[in-house]
Amino acid sequence: MEVRKVEIPVMADLHARGERPEFLFWVGCAGAFDDQYQKVTRAFAKILTFLNVSYAVLGKEESCTGDPARRAGNEMLYQMQALQNIALFNAYGIRKIITICPHCYNIFKNEYPDLGAKLDVINYLQFLDQCILSGKLNIDPHALSDVSITYHDPCYLGRANDIYFEPRSILRKLTSKVVEMERNKSFALCCGAGGGQMFKEAEKGNKEVYIERIEEALRTEARVIATACPFCMTMLTDGIKYKNREAEIKNYDIAELIVQSLNI
Repeated sequence: MEVRKVEIPVMADLHARGERPEFLFWVGCAGAFDDQYQKVTRAFAKILTFLNVSYAVLGKEESCTGDPARRAGNEMLYQMQALQNIALFNAYGIRKIITICPHCYNIFKNEYPDLGAKLDVINYLQFLDQCILSGKLNIDPHALSDVSITYHDPCYLGRANDIYFEPRSILRKLTSKVVEMERNKSFALCCGAGGGQMFKEAEKGNKEVYIERIEEALRTEARVIATACPFCMTMLTDGIKYKNREAEIKNYDIAELIVQSLNI
């Protein structure tokens, strides 16, 4: 089965027809506006369509979760954004949310409940790994079998939410050549963009965090650096460019690697 053209269902359209999808696919700011991460959004939407999952997006009704505002210390703006989102979820009867951004996942799962949200929040890697283990999603073990891959743990998936198994489980279905960086899992080094750092000038120091991290990735001699966060993807891509290694080393999200293996 091939899925080339994907029509994304919009929550408002389904609601007008009296339909309620099982999942809200929360795209996130980067997934909507960043050219590089839009590719991840398209990849995951292709997989959802391939699996015939009942889902929809909010489209123009989707706003920011408020995570950057809270991380930067603007609590009032965060609460305004969060309460607006919760009201929208309640209006549509949304209870299950799938996210492709760890920052969105973390704040929905761990911080929105303080404001009254009752949500079942699922990170897309958890969803994909479960689909693979249940047999719903069959990965071609030969498609990327010759590709060496190293995985960078996003802080908001790993240390914040203990999601270490699922990304590695998926990658080992794609290739037998998964190599770890020196610092990984709970000891993994941040990409340098979390906690609001993405939106401010770098502080004084001898070396940028993302350069330190890309040097660790390059020492693995992997040909692909797999990521699962828009901030991490941006920083590590910048690191690859800084080292002038774009021709040899590629940075892909795990959803993109699955689409490559399925050829959809």
